[in-house]
Amino acid sequence: MNPQTRYARSGDVSVAYQVLGDAPHEVVMSFGPAGAIEHLWDLPLAVRFYDRLSSFARVLLFDRRGTGASDPVPGPPTLEQQAEDMLTVMDAAGFRLPYVIGETNAAQMATLFAATHPDRLKGLILYAAWAVGSDVLTPALREFLESAVDESWGEGTLSMLFAPTKMDDPAFKQWMGMAERHAASPGMVKKIIEMQAHVDLRSLLPAIRVPTLVLHRRQDPLVELELGRQLADAIPGAKFVELPGEDNLSYVGEPEALLDEIEQFVTGRRRHHEADRVLTTLLFTDIVGSTRIAAELGDQRWRDLLDQHYQRVRNQVGRFRGHEIRTLGDGFLATFDGPARAILCGCEISDALEDLGVETRVGLHTGEVELLDGDVAGLAVHIGARVAASAEPHEVLVSSTVKDLVVGSGLRFLDRGVHRLKGVPGEWHLYAVAR
Repeated sequence: MNPQTRYARSGDVSVAYQVLGDAPHEVVMSFGPAGAIEHLWDLPLAVRFYDRLSSFARVLLFDRRGTGASDPVPGPPTLEQQAEDMLTVMDAAGFRLPYVIGETNAAQMATLFAATHPDRLKGLILYAAWAVGSDVLTPALREFLESAVDESWGEGTLSMLFAPTKMDDPAFKQWMGMAERHAASPGMVKKIIEMQAHVDLRSLLPAIRVPTLVLHRRQDPLVELELGRQLADAIPGAKFVELPGEDNLSYVGEPEALLDEIEQFVTGRRRHHEADRVLTTLLFTDIVGSTRIAAELGDQRWRDLLDQHYQRVRNQVGRFRGHEIRTLGDGFLATFDGPARAILCGCEISDALEDLGVETRVGLHTGEVELLDGDVAGLAVHIGARVAASAEPHEVLVSSTVKDLVVGSGLRFLDRGVHRLKGVPGEWHLYAVAR
């Protein structure tokens, strides 16, 4: 069941909030650029994130005035108003001394709150944060954002910036579009962007005297890693932690690493993960030119084609004793306990889809993964995805790890040279399967 939304009166404005869990620790969290707490619960990724957070803390979420379920206002609220709204919902929910988490531009409000109300929080946690608005909202980015808001707000196109690993997932894009519509109007969003571009917190940072943790993902597409490091350096005693990942949204990509650090900071202990780690061969597929094909066919015919594609891929995965993990927009992820069977399956998938009028890319990598509730995680997953992205149409591309494991199988390979895979350290030798 979704948490109940309640309201607290801050001056003449009603601020919407929700409380999750009943653990002894307290956490107040706000996210940006515009929230919509009621819509969060339609996304399984967000549900899992907040389930984990509320397992070790009583969690307070709220929509800042002018966004989500809170009262609309003529213009974006000042940081002072946002901080007062936070204090109001804390008092209404009975939160006396919480840890305050600020994500992206909500980190600015959280920073001001920590500097001006040090007696009302135990610690400050900043994620994907920055001190100077113009460092992130450059003229080029502002122009792009304002154009995107004017032309496609409510359609989920900004998933390319906030959650690039999900931008080809139609279900996520649909959720993102609805989240945008629930969060704020296009006009309000543009005003928020304008205000954020002029915020400069550098004079505040030395005044923060509460324990502070600054978290930042290595390949954050919106906020450069160095900006997070500079922010931490300016706060006395702050700890900076660099995390893996290439998504800006906290609950997308690799949330467990983020949650581990938060739990350690809040509770003083790190959860012991009991997930199994196994060596497996990962097979990734995706349709070449899917955006163009979808535009040519229209929504219904594209959905019919996608369903046929999934069925044929599943048939081959089952035939070669693979295990389906998940679909990825127009792609597919499966695991195999034998690399040779995975290679043969990849070739059959490529051939089986030809009469549908589509070409596929197939990528394979063998490595150790963590099994989590039917899903897989770890660096090997990212390597496999990047290998697939490097493949040519109708090509089955493998890492050198896979090639070395099938020596003597009779399979032949064509050398595709050394590649740098986005977000993956080092250089990787790749090989195409010779048909």
